[in-house]
Amino acid sequence: MNILLVEDERKLAEAVAEGLQGEGYEVTLSPSGEDALSSTRRSRFDLILLDVMLPARSGLEVLGEMRRTGVDAPVLILTSRDSIEDRVLGLDAGADDYLVKPFAFAELLARIRALMRRNAPAAPSSLRLADLTLELEGRIATRGGRKLELTAREFDLLEYLLLNCGSVVSREMLAREVWKQVMRYTPLDNVIDVQITRLRRKVDGDFQKKLLHTVRGVGFVLREDER
Repeated sequence: MNILLVEDERKLAEAVAEGLQGEGYEVTLSPSGEDALSSTRRSRFDLILLDVMLPARSGLEVLGEMRRTGVDAPVLILTSRDSIEDRVLGLDAGADDYLVKPFAFAELLARIRALMRRNAPAAPSSLRLADLTLELEGRIATRGGRKLELTAREFDLLEYLLLNCGSVVSREMLAREVWKQVMRYTPLDNVIDVQITRLRRKVDGDFQKKLLHTVRGVGFVLREDER
């Protein structure tokens, strides 16, 4: 996840950035409002951490400008001002949350996670390719209106292939994402090939159009055309 941190206090900015990077976030630092606006014109960010007390232009002015120019990333305001009036001004200006300095880093992380959950797109309830449909909640697979009797592993395998529809997935990817084997002490290639064969028999069977294809030497792909 890409975070823009707008903070003119260098030591605080570097400390927060280091902590966020340690959690796996990508962080871009902006020491001023103008620099932040320039950054949002060049790049798209998943979250903006915005200090209110900035040189030249206040954080609220910068936030207003961001919203007017179409920046829709969630914004978490960081400020030492903790009055109700200040909070109201920040939220009315387009902020999504408000964190008062000094703050605990753990709370900052919790608020970032909450904002990301709030702004995450809704997970699809079904996946589809041609006449193949996967209902995720009930774990039901059908093709041409006919129910496919899949094992739990076959369903997980088909779900992963549909999520990556049109893209070739390697055996290594399937081992990691479907079998959850991070350290492959024993290769799963033969196991994966057997499962793919069984899944292909159920998904394609006697259907004229084949959907599950093998890309020799690379992996497998779900797509409508043979290529």
